[in-house]
Amino acid sequence: MLLGALLDAGLSLDALRSGLATLPLTGYTLSAERVTDHGISGTRARVILDEGEASDHQHRRLQDIAELLAQGLAPHVHERTMAIFRRLAEAEGAVHGVAPEEVTFHEVGAVDSIVDIAGVVLGLDLLGITDLYCSPLPLTSGRVRSAHGELPVPAPATVEVLKGTGAIWHGVDAEGELVTPTGAAVVATLARFERPTMRVRQVGYGFGSRTLPWANCLRLALGEAVAQTAMETLTDWATDEQASQTAQADQGMGLEHDEIVVIESNIDTMTGEALGWLMERLFQVGALDVSYTPLQMKKGRPATLLTALARPDDTIRLAALIVRESTTLGVRMRRVDRLKAGRRIEEIETPLGRARVKLKLIGGVVVSAAPEYEDCRAIATRLQLPLTTVMERVTQAARTQFGLDESVD
Repeated sequence: MLLGALLDAGLSLDALRSGLATLPLTGYTLSAERVTDHGISGTRARVILDEGEASDHQHRRLQDIAELLAQGLAPHVHERTMAIFRRLAEAEGAVHGVAPEEVTFHEVGAVDSIVDIAGVVLGLDLLGITDLYCSPLPLTSGRVRSAHGELPVPAPATVEVLKGTGAIWHGVDAEGELVTPTGAAVVATLARFERPTMRVRQVGYGFGSRTLPWANCLRLALGEAVAQTAMETLTDWATDEQASQTAQADQGMGLEHDEIVVIESNIDTMTGEALGWLMERLFQVGALDVSYTPLQMKKGRPATLLTALARPDDTIRLAALIVRESTTLGVRMRRVDRLKAGRRIEEIETPLGRARVKLKLIGGVVVSAAPEYEDCRAIATRLQLPLTTVMERVTQAARTQFGLDESVD
């Protein structure tokens, strides 16, 4: 279904076949057909095994697959493909109590599964897709047949693959397997379970072979990240020509834009020392900023609002640390756009010695400077001067060096 969606979204079948032909795999044909299901039209990709290959089902281990893939794929495609197989091996090993290297792939070790997985990674590369996102996954019930006998749905390997990835499941009133271990491993390895802000350029539908009460398809949307969301919002808010010109001028000055995640939690049963420890831990593992705000909760209880800013890739790790190392029962998370000035740390000469200053830049131009506390503290200790005096003199030295006057700030 992933292959079908990629082909439906514009991936060349000939290019995909040519790329896969570099692998030492024979006995299969890769085809694509147009289908319509419940009024939705798309592509069904099929890996059809030759009669001999289908009857001689080969089982492979992780090392066998690594050696096979290394013979044909480009290094970066090989690395991503092997990461998927490694995740599968680790999940199967955890379920069956063996080392990943000892796992024998049954269904996944067959030619059609190798073509499926390598084809998806190759297809993403051919389309130039650099970031992949995945929506919530359908959680069904029932049982599924496997080389180990009947297994509950979702299969144990599927659950193990998705554990700790941030994947979201939503219940679906249906029986049967809609998320296989292979499909789970692909999205768990290559995708983030988030909804990005993007401009959609193309949409593809990849169809499965099962008959369901709804269209049995996977939808893939291709597009570009929106790099100026915050500035466009400012422009939209402008109610007159002057406001619009101001927003455009700010954009021209080179304000930077990015997206971060705000993590919050109300905490009412931790001491000040424990909160200080938690703040240190959050900074150690990558928080951009951490702050505490006093608040009052129900029944008049005094409490503290913890607010942490995180890069999207660090969100789950930071949120898990808060839940694990504080007394809170949960956290709130939301993505926000951030518009910011540039910043740079430079070491300068001052009458008191060398010290670092933090520079604020807009459009590459320095507009203000602030002394670094630790450097000023060291100078104040060495020269036995008040800290405020040192900070004032370092600030003035920076303003002089970078041509700042009193009206800039």
